[in-house]
Amino acid sequence: MNCIQAILTIDIDNLPTNFQEIIQHEQAKIAQWKEEGILENFFLRQSKNGAVLVFKNIDQEQVEILITTLPIYPLRKSIEYFPLIKQF
Repeated sequence: MNCIQAILTIDIDNLPTNFQEIIQHEQAKIAQWKEEGILENFFLRQSKNGAVLVFKNIDQEQVEILITTLPIYPLRKSIEYFPLIKQF
């Protein structure tokens, strides 16, 4: 199975006052993707400055479009994409 890993880093030095509200909307979007079967895994980064998302059954172009719909997207510092081939 081919997967796309997206590593999202946010600018934690410039968080808006409604950050917790944004996170609630973010969690709803992530749950929707999981339910739709396109999100394989979701990890929060230990440094609390972002997340790692592993998508399945869609290509990188689609992932890049989906990432822009995340409520936290405007707070991004960087996003990296890595195509992966799942072995087991």
